[in-house]
Amino acid sequence: MTSQSSSEATQQQTHPGIMSADACPVCARVLADPQLLSSMPADVQMLIRANAPNAVDFQEVCGRCAALFAKAKAEIIQDAAVQKDGSHVLSTPLRLDADERFRGRGVTIAFLDSGFYPHVDLTTPSNRIIAYRDLTDADGDMSSLLQPDVASWHGMMTSVVAAGNGALSNGFYRGIAPDAEVVLVKLAKTGRITDQNILDGLIWVLDHRDEYGIRVVNISAGGDAEASYLHDPLSRAVEECSAAGITVVCAVGNAGHLPDHPVVPPASAPSSIAVGGLDDNNSLNRARRGMYRSSYGPTVDGLQKPEVIASSIWVPAPILPNTPTAQQADLLDTLDKSSDGDLHAIIRDNPGVDPELDAALDRPVHSIRQIITLKIRRESVITKHYKYVDGTSFSAPIVSSIVAQMIEANPGLSPSEIKRILIDSAERLPSYEIDRQGWGVVDPRKAVEIALAASS
Repeated sequence: MTSQSSSEATQQQTHPGIMSADACPVCARVLADPQLLSSMPADVQMLIRANAPNAVDFQEVCGRCAALFAKAKAEIIQDAAVQKDGSHVLSTPLRLDADERFRGRGVTIAFLDSGFYPHVDLTTPSNRIIAYRDLTDADGDMSSLLQPDVASWHGMMTSVVAAGNGALSNGFYRGIAPDAEVVLVKLAKTGRITDQNILDGLIWVLDHRDEYGIRVVNISAGGDAEASYLHDPLSRAVEECSAAGITVVCAVGNAGHLPDHPVVPPASAPSSIAVGGLDDNNSLNRARRGMYRSSYGPTVDGLQKPEVIASSIWVPAPILPNTPTAQQADLLDTLDKSSDGDLHAIIRDNPGVDPELDAALDRPVHSIRQIITLKIRRESVITKHYKYVDGTSFSAPIVSSIVAQMIEANPGLSPSEIKRILIDSAERLPSYEIDRQGWGVVDPRKAVEIALAASS
């Protein structure tokens, strides 16, 4: 959204659930400053048409979308897995229209998770991992950070989704806060994380907040069970963080399909920002937005959770290096870009990487092409370095990165002010229960604008 008053914005926007004849076929907003497709380069036209699959024979888009795709064209075409029809997995800043003036500079985000890996999107051209603490090791041994084991992938992805700079995609698959510094706190030796693990992590953050300048904590994990914040130590720790000036952002969970759809600590704590899931169908068209199967309240204390929702499916994330998954993605990416005459030789030279491809060596080229295409989709491969993932584990770091932008724009914001701005700037989805979505979809650009206005 551009810099304008709320009343002007209301007058100039089409309701996201309605596609009128005067609406932009890409974003569904009112067709302001219309731009002819015929006046644009062919590759930009291709990208725009791929992002309006439900529109037929349209000739114009709004000026905002024309500028957005013209600006993103070089990045998208260079290294963003563009298909023959122009489709591609959108980057997080592009799909949420983030304000590129703010990149989390000078802001530190702490991540609490089962494990981490120093991905190059965090360590080049300079290392932005300013601290690592393994709470499973009494001596604080650093060696676990360099081991790409099964516990490493989740925290690596959450931290890169928020603060990665897209180094392996020419900057395209970056987070919204690609200049933020990060503190990584390993909570457990396996993927199972308990209330006590998270509580230990928050206590460590409180003890070291001044040392590392921690302003945001991202928790993409849920505790043991529903509990009242009046008696729950983990919820009290969240409140203590907020009182100390640390904004706590939590994934609300992925149990929206269950009858009780429970929200557990720390997401159920009053001052936390609990983040639910948005399914935008990998599109900029707001009319195509829907809900992900995320958990929702009210909590046992009667609190509305989540407060906001953010992209939680089709989210680009890095593949953990030096793993079988990385080998498979590399092979699929190589095969997809190779000529027909080289396919059999490439598969033959890479035995054991993918049994299905090994078994297809005696098949004709067209059959192998079909297998490659199906496997790329099934394995959610974007490029050899990235895949798309889903879950509120990844919508939470998106919100954490927006919070980092807001703090960069206005360092004086308190956690409660940040939460209020996110709520005030969010946009509710039509036709979905309020309990499921809270105050709606985060709007990074509008949130930053309000934060800037508050500073003046």
